[in-house]
Amino acid sequence: MSVGIVENLINEIMKLPGIGRKTAQRLSFFIMGMPEEDAISIAKAIIELKEKARFCRVCFSITDNELCSICKDPSRDRSSICVVEEPSNLIVIEKTKIFRGRYHVLLGALSPIDGITPEKLKINELVQRVKSDSIKEVIIATNPNTKGETTAAYITQLLKPFGIKITRIAYGLPIGGDIEFADEVTLAKAIEGRKEL
Repeated sequence: MSVGIVENLINEIMKLPGIGRKTAQRLSFFIMGMPEEDAISIAKAIIELKEKARFCRVCFSITDNELCSICKDPSRDRSSICVVEEPSNLIVIEKTKIFRGRYHVLLGALSPIDGITPEKLKINELVQRVKSDSIKEVIIATNPNTKGETTAAYITQLLKPFGIKITRIAYGLPIGGDIEFADEVTLAKAIEGRKEL
């Protein structure tokens, strides 16, 4: 075995977000020690993802068909849309089994400093859905950071003229967390987003 082969794998794994050299090295040696069929299975899954994955033509989630399973599901509430930044956000919300409407994936968040303008996101497509799909509520579930807040404010201004209900997911303290360890912004948002019992 050539050291160059291992170094090549380490360098490729380091291209993944959040993976530094030590983690890439550890993963490379782990893969080397795996049964061959398991390593081939991982490689095949990556190739299949790259060959078959595409964006749903309605919501822009990831699918291997023209429409994703949520957009095809007739039992989902067609009158509400939850707006998220990335397909990974949709997956997390789906795991809660609370929201039964449909989604709209923006494929990012506004960040003019990084060159991410409204035209580079799926915001116009959201507006078109609101215009044509009898939408009653849009839930904005962008991240609670500067980019997410900017995106939420921009979308709110675009959708206000349609006279629909526009809501923002609440933020606050995590379940099981202690108030004394919360930062001031999180605690302020928790107090602002309080609800009557």
